[in-house]
Amino acid sequence: MSESSWASSIGVRKSMQANTGRDTKPELALRRAVHALGLRYYVNRRPIKAVRRTADLLFPKLKLAVFLDGCFWHGCPEHHTVAKTNAPFWAEKVATNRRRDADTNERLAAQGWTVIRIWEHEPVAEAAARIAETITAMRGTSSHR
Repeated sequence: MSESSWASSIGVRKSMQANTGRDTKPELALRRAVHALGLRYYVNRRPIKAVRRTADLLFPKLKLAVFLDGCFWHGCPEHHTVAKTNAPFWAEKVATNRRRDADTNERLAAQGWTVIRIWEHEPVAEAAARIAETITAMRGTSSHR
């Protein structure tokens, strides 16, 4: 590896480059489940245009933003694993992500948004039901539409 690369090996570099920022398997599964409940949403949109934070699912009329967080990248208390190679770099990366997540929650709440955070390991049906229940409560009705 070149000295300027952040990756500890060619294999690590290829693995990290293969990670996509959107349309991951957990995201697609959640979107299918939420759609199957009759809910319609925007994908990968900024709740607040001036703030560079993108929600995975967005319900703008309700001011509901849903984020699907990866266990490694966002430091899941149940499943986060500590990197063995280049540990200080990855620990700071995860800590930065967690601080940004908290800041995002605060900024959105200050603008009247409701934020739902879902861990990638959560059962899809349960996560979709939580979104639907939140929408039902926000609408003040028993309908999911």
